[in-house]
Amino acid sequence: MPYGQMNLAQAASFLGLEVRRVERMAQRGEVPCQKVSGQFRFNRAELTEWLGQRMVSHSTEHHETVDAGMQLHRQRPADELVVTPLLRPEAIAPNLSSRTRTSVLRDLIALAGETGLVFDGEGLLEALIQREDLCSTAMEAGVAIPHPRRPMPYALAEPIIVVARTVQGIGFGAPDGRLTDVFFMTCAKDDRHHLHVLARLCRILHQTKLCDRIRETHSAEDIMQITQECERNVVADSL
Repeated sequence: MPYGQMNLAQAASFLGLEVRRVERMAQRGEVPCQKVSGQFRFNRAELTEWLGQRMVSHSTEHHETVDAGMQLHRQRPADELVVTPLLRPEAIAPNLSSRTRTSVLRDLIALAGETGLVFDGEGLLEALIQREDLCSTAMEAGVAIPHPRRPMPYALAEPIIVVARTVQGIGFGAPDGRLTDVFFMTCAKDDRHHLHVLARLCRILHQTKLCDRIRETHSAEDIMQITQECERNVVADSL
């Protein structure tokens, strides 16, 4: 059952963390759970949402742990690229004219629609807005990763990533107070892929100069190539 209950060992495996660490987090109330007959129980949907909310603020070490854990759970090769297969030239905009949070989210959805993979653009937009209202997906250094709180299997035909740079920075709630001008919008169809993409994106953004390089180009093709190169470098460093 995709969103069923998990015991402590299953939750630790799902999160890519040691059992004792998850147990301590549960005891301190740091992770959503409940006690049933003296045993911790975790809801998979709640864990997915909780981890997704905190992904952008976690350390590089934790991103690597989640990345490796999801790679294992999804039974994917260690050298598999996760972000690259989701990139499409028509979903990349190097000079987006958006000026507000809502307008940039709407424009990102419009770009996603250009792929022909989106069935419910309005539903996806509403999910992005709800996620930002809950907690901003903006990171330091002027980048954000808008995404729904949970996977949306009925909103799109295939998982997708939209990449855009706005002409001017937008107030997006970044922790360092900086305006945001680089956006990676992502949406997946299942929770493990959802978390895997988020973890890999965060690793790329923390471990490479991807954003700086995106700001130096005005070509969608260049942005796609640069992102692919940066992901390959991150994967190679892990092998």
